Amino acid sequence: MLKIFAKETACMQARDGVRLDADIYRPDADGEFPVLLMRQPYGKAIASTVVYAHPSWYAAHGYIVVIQDVRGRGTSEGEFKLFTNEITDGEDTVNWAANLSGSNGKVGMYGFSYQGMTQLYAAATKPSALVTICPAMIGYDLYTDWAYEGGAFCLQTNLAWAIQLATETARLRKDKTAFTGLSAANGNLPLTNSEILQQFAPDSFYHEWLMHSQPNAYWQEISPKCHLQGIDLPMLHIGGWFDTYLRGTMHLYKDMAARSRMPQHLLVGPWAHLPWGRKVGEVDFGAKAVSPVDKMQVRWFDQFLKGVDTGLLRESSVCLFEMGSNIWRTFPNLPIANQKSYFLSTTGLASIREDSGTLSTQNSPLGTHDVLVHDPGRPVPSLGGHAAIPAGVFERSHLDCRSDVLTYTSEPLTTDLHLVGDIAVEICAQADQPSYDLCAVLSQVYPDGRVYNVTQGYAHCRDVTCHISITKIQLQTTCVQIAKGNALRLSLSAACFPAYAMNSGNSAVISSESLLDAQIITLRVSCGGEANSQVLLPVIV
Repeated sequence: MLKIFAKETACMQARDGVRLDADIYRPDADGEFPVLLMRQPYGKAIASTVVYAHPSWYAAHGYIVVIQDVRGRGTSEGEFKLFTNEITDGEDTVNWAANLSGSNGKVGMYGFSYQGMTQLYAAATKPSALVTICPAMIGYDLYTDWAYEGGAFCLQTNLAWAIQLATETARLRKDKTAFTGLSAANGNLPLTNSEILQQFAPDSFYHEWLMHSQPNAYWQEISPKCHLQGIDLPMLHIGGWFDTYLRGTMHLYKDMAARSRMPQHLLVGPWAHLPWGRKVGEVDFGAKAVSPVDKMQVRWFDQFLKGVDTGLLRESSVCLFEMGSNIWRTFPNLPIANQKSYFLSTTGLASIREDSGTLSTQNSPLGTHDVLVHDPGRPVPSLGGHAAIPAGVFERSHLDCRSDVLTYTSEPLTTDLHLVGDIAVEICAQADQPSYDLCAVLSQVYPDGRVYNVTQGYAHCRDVTCHISITKIQLQTTCVQIAKGNALRLSLSAACFPAYAMNSGNSAVISSESLLDAQIITLRVSCGGEANSQVLLPVIV
């Protein structure tokens, strides 16, 4: 480890003359060094230390580390407008960083969430100095990976983030009234409506995102996916099984791995968006779950920015933490799992009795159904998973006892079951309203009756009045060992609030006012016979 100089602050001018400020950490040693760049909107002094080592640690490994406030944030000039300026500002910053004194002209980028997004935008114009990136927890397609899931608005995470950003905006503008109101809201999450934003942050991105409820040109224009075609860089992709943006990490990795000539590595741990530790929710995944990201990134950057043979290129490119066994498993690529179906069957009382709804590898020849009634005044609450705050694994038997939750449980497993990849649920249902939502939670049931969520998914169904339709719900990608003796359970509900905006029976409930028009929704869920409602599991040996 090298000694480092005291932190310095430097500024650059973007192409339109706006000043952007950065903190710089340098090794106290002779020679030229590669540059590690992070561009973020939360204050450069924080430098994403909620999940990463401090920049001085990276500097001590022989890097010039640059932590920049993006336009309109921290001490940088200009107006902050979500994602809008990050392509041009990112390109300008990469070129500036490459020409800092003591730089060897090679730049790598790292960071998660917004800091992961700025990497993708900076790569869009192919600046020659940008050699590699390590995007973590990002949205590749902002509609499907970030703002909406299965067509449903991700209310809790979007609202919490909007309030966080609006609070900082009010502070920078020295708007005491707005800052006080937003700070109070930020400290009392979760909220269930956006009135606070309408009052104090009418220019928040949140309002635009609600208006654009379909995957239209608005999303194409701002999504990294539409700007990265033809881009080919070595990338270390980082995600968490309970991160709300894992869909984006997986979509980017799969896209790049399919077309890239450069190394693409994937690391997914048992983490929520933050922190990246051994415990997420109520479950401790053990010492091996503690983040290896900092050490891996130094190896990655040594390989591609310093030309050091770290052995990375001879190792498996996919590293996944298997929950249950609590070990890291490596694969040469994403494993192709064998799809195994578990079919739903019922006596018609799956909302009342745990022994009524069953999961079986054999489809029942007799067609039966369950009735699910959703009351918007008493919605099924969200608990853990990837979309709620807090995220993670929680004991949920008290939710499965509700009469507006259908449960289907398998016999105890006779051998360990290993699942790696995408899980889907296909539900055959009929509603008495033009629209309804379906939330599917896959859990494991322990012999003593405890129930812990494994993964979940959500779907917003439109234009389905009075006819039976099959809805495919894509659950969050996972890697888990279900131990012998435990059982599988599928829990179905018509709400998961406030993780997702409720369905009024016609559209999303996005404010207290729209709740006035919300209708009771009655769903008829078909099981067995030709209905073929089922869970599709990715099983590996």
